[in-house]
Parts: sequence; structure tokens; C-alpha cells
Amino acid sequence: MLLDSMRAEEEAKLKGGEDAVAWVKEELCIGCDQCTIVCDDDAIELYDTPMASPIMDVDVNRKARILRDECTGCRLCALGCPTDAIIMIDR
Repeated sequence: MLLDSMRAEEEAKLKGGEDAVAWVKEELCIGCDQCTIVCDDDAIELYDTPMASPIMDVDVNRKARILRDECTGCRLCALGCPTDAIIMIDR
């Protein structure tokens, strides 16, 4: 219960609207594709990047990228991200 209320407070503090744009913290992004599913504006794309870990051999490591011009600041991607890799910043 306490964690749910803390999460709700964090979500309420998220910036949004025309003056905000989403930003991806690449080190937290796991390439799960959840943000692209919830984005109604097609403002997110996934791109391939080399794996950061030298001990793991992964053929494809994907990360999310926000397309600033298409982003409307609706916050859906930030709310849907399971690792909190997406934040809202001033445009």
C-alpha cells in the first residue's frame, strides 16, 4: 500500500503538456517496447545499440529514442515504463 501511494505521488509530479517532452535515460532502458505501445503519437522509436556488458553476448540490444517533434508531452510513455527510464523534461 505504501509503495502504491508513493508511486502515485511521483506520477502526479510528472511534468506534462505542450511545454514538456519525454527523455529516455539510456542506462535504465531495457528495450521492452512498452513505451511504443502506449504512445499514441508515434513519437518513440527503438534502435539497436551494442551491449554494454562485456560478459553477455546479445545479438540485438534495443533502446528507446524519443522523437521530439512528434512528442506531445502526454506522459503516457513515462507512466508505462516499467524501469522508470523515461522522464519528462522542459521542451
